[in-house]
Amino acid sequence: MKKILLLVTLFATIISPGCHNQPAKVPGNELVNDSMPGRIEIYDPQAIPLIDSNATIEIIGRNYTWSEGPVWLPAEKALIFSDVPENKIYMWKPGGTVSLFLTPSGYTDTAKRDGENGSNGLALDKEGHLLLCQSGNRMVARLNSSFLAPKPEFTILSANYNGKRFNSPNDLVADSRNNIYFTDPIYGLPLHENDPTRELSFEGVYKISPDGTTTLLIDTIKRPNGIALSPDEKTLYVASSDSEHPRWLAYKLNDAGQILSGGVLLDATDIIKMATVKQGADGFKVDNLGNIFSSGPDGVNIISPEGKRLALIKIYNRSTSNCAFNETKDILFITADDVVLKVTLHPKISQ
Repeated sequence: MKKILLLVTLFATIISPGCHNQPAKVPGNELVNDSMPGRIEIYDPQAIPLIDSNATIEIIGRNYTWSEGPVWLPAEKALIFSDVPENKIYMWKPGGTVSLFLTPSGYTDTAKRDGENGSNGLALDKEGHLLLCQSGNRMVARLNSSFLAPKPEFTILSANYNGKRFNSPNDLVADSRNNIYFTDPIYGLPLHENDPTRELSFEGVYKISPDGTTTLLIDTIKRPNGIALSPDEKTLYVASSDSEHPRWLAYKLNDAGQILSGGVLLDATDIIKMATVKQGADGFKVDNLGNIFSSGPDGVNIISPEGKRLALIKIYNRSTSNCAFNETKDILFITADDVVLKVTLHPKISQ
């Protein structure tokens, strides 16, 4: 089927009046600043029920060093997200209020440390507890205190594999049985793959069982990054942010959460060549229909369960890191460099 391309310019609401940014040129000679952070590109009719071409892209938070790991808190009706270099987590509530939620979030020692120190990916377990990939501590942890009175007190869920410390846990997802799947690339280490404190010779994808056992699932993906599960929890998706060969991968799981088979779902090598913002596949979430909403080249790529690129929420002049739905999955929050954005999706996405 011939691809359909609809280029719809979207205007966003500026949350902080008086903040001025120098306009910049983007392809198409469109004059943009933060009042027009992006647009929607539709590549396939399958995307039409998922996102309205007249949706609004809205900046709801700004001036972060590197925003990451958004997760929606249904009970609190709030979004929290990491600022990785600042070792902080912020909270946004409808109405535009942004406040500091937790610090430190990912590195709790007092010794000076280079590299990425804060929390990165965030997720909720079956009971609603906050799970954190702590880049600086090089472990996966759970926040002990409540969302009403957060304190930097954590329970370590996994800190090593076979006695060797992780590189820098990056993103994670928990299933309905409280298995936790996470990725462990080298991004958080000060010297990356050449860092002298590196203990593992590979970048892994792991599973933490409810009894605390950590199992290595995959050790062959270069730069494993975003991770998520299909709605039926029978497929594990992993993003590879390898700049030379970025990909999204899909793996079938058995009832014990072990990998049966799998491989490349969508190769993004050609996509990144054509992109203005040339970044690999990063953090993502899966909607109720099994479609992947993934940070990657030029913004948030919408990918079908069969691996077809359906649409793009294109973000101008910024790399995107991750995204998260609200509880009804008709709003998507996007972390992108120094800002956090909000996009209204088509109501049918929640059905």
